Amino acid sequence: MKKTFRLEKDSLGQIEVPQNALYGVQTQRAVENFPITNLKPYKAFIWSMAVVKTAAAKVNADLGLIDKEKASAIISAGNEILNGIWEDQFVVDPFQAGAGTSHNMNANEVIANRATVILGGKLGEYQVNPNDHVNMGQSTNDVIPTAIRLGCLWRLSELLDAITALIAALEKKAIEFDPIVKSGRTHLQDAVPVRLGQEFSAYARAIERDRDRIQRSADNLRRLGIGGTATGTGLNAHIEYHSRMVTELIRITGLELHTSDNLFESMQSMADMTDFSASMRTLGVTLIRIANDFRLLSSGPATGIDEIRLPAVQPGSSIMPGKVNPVLAEMLDMAMFHIIGDDTTVMLASQAGQLELNVMMPIIAHNLFEMMQVMIGSIRAFTEKCVIGIQANIEKAEGWLEKNSILVTALNPIIGYQKGAELVKESIQRNITIRDLALEKAKLGQLINKNTQEKVSESEINAVFSDLRRFTEGGILS
Repeated sequence: MKKTFRLEKDSLGQIEVPQNALYGVQTQRAVENFPITNLKPYKAFIWSMAVVKTAAAKVNADLGLIDKEKASAIISAGNEILNGIWEDQFVVDPFQAGAGTSHNMNANEVIANRATVILGGKLGEYQVNPNDHVNMGQSTNDVIPTAIRLGCLWRLSELLDAITALIAALEKKAIEFDPIVKSGRTHLQDAVPVRLGQEFSAYARAIERDRDRIQRSADNLRRLGIGGTATGTGLNAHIEYHSRMVTELIRITGLELHTSDNLFESMQSMADMTDFSASMRTLGVTLIRIANDFRLLSSGPATGIDEIRLPAVQPGSSIMPGKVNPVLAEMLDMAMFHIIGDDTTVMLASQAGQLELNVMMPIIAHNLFEMMQVMIGSIRAFTEKCVIGIQANIEKAEGWLEKNSILVTALNPIIGYQKGAELVKESIQRNITIRDLALEKAKLGQLINKNTQEKVSESEINAVFSDLRRFTEGGILS
């Protein structure tokens, strides 16, 4: 079927635009100029742009700067976008012209055309003008950073809820696994005992701290620079526009938002976005560490540590029957590697701003929204399909602990460090447990109490090893 087009004109001349497209000439130029990835804007970016345009129409109408009928049509078109309609009309690749002018004009044209149709006109006639009406009192330079902040805040509760659910699942496992005393490991070598529940409580607390970091950094995104227009001076915006816009955005979104104390800084600096990105990266680093611990602790099962069993969610090999792999932990690793890469891009793009503007905002926006998307999805899957179903292998945990010669540390107060080191060396050479070796030495009268210089009795040895759990007390201060 042959495509049909309409002709639209901008300052560079005429160009063909698909007949039924809500977007217009400047969007079409961007589509043709940037056929990079076939990726489209994240929903958060579309939503946040519609919020800004809708709020601006209301504020400008209240200030008497735009015809109320046109403002009403803009608001209706914006509300349709807020309700998930016309998302397919946002077509500009994330890799586009600097600052986000193409994305801004995509929003302006879609809303202008839809508003024109609402008023009884035809596509491309622009009874509502993309620049003069939809973009009134605005510039790409203050709209895009505002939209980035709003888009991140829009999904913040969703992200925090996913993280909180993971914390709760780990805390539940910490309680369930608390009775299990196992061998601790430092440097990947045997160390003094810990409880499996203590390991899981540490995972939960680390993620909780990272969640708090994300919350704190997100609070800085609540300061909006809308109204700075091109360079921060507010040229062509009403003197009350900035404060009224923030008030209207609060009303529309229900978000806690603040006016900026310096519109120049709010447009020049991407530091708040960089900080928010970095907080997600920090959580990513924590999750990689935990995922890798899960892979180690579940390794084997016959030839590995095998102290925990992860849920079997799919066959692990196309050639080895019965093999099951830690696929959710592997997925989480890959997702967090991607997030760290996204954060690196945000960091580099943030420092690439010059003078009054950071032209790298489109990739900052895309990567922040992508980080949130990947983090929400991967954490939910990891929680629901892995953490909730983890089981402890008590027999293996206690078996490894019994073989752990570093349990001799508990004898240090009686026989001293040096004698303990000799026992460890001998127990490994003879493949005998440290408890059995110590009992043997005590029976032969070869262990001397370093404090009293008397021979250590078998009953003293048995008393030390009678309750390994007591070696694991402490570590959590309330």
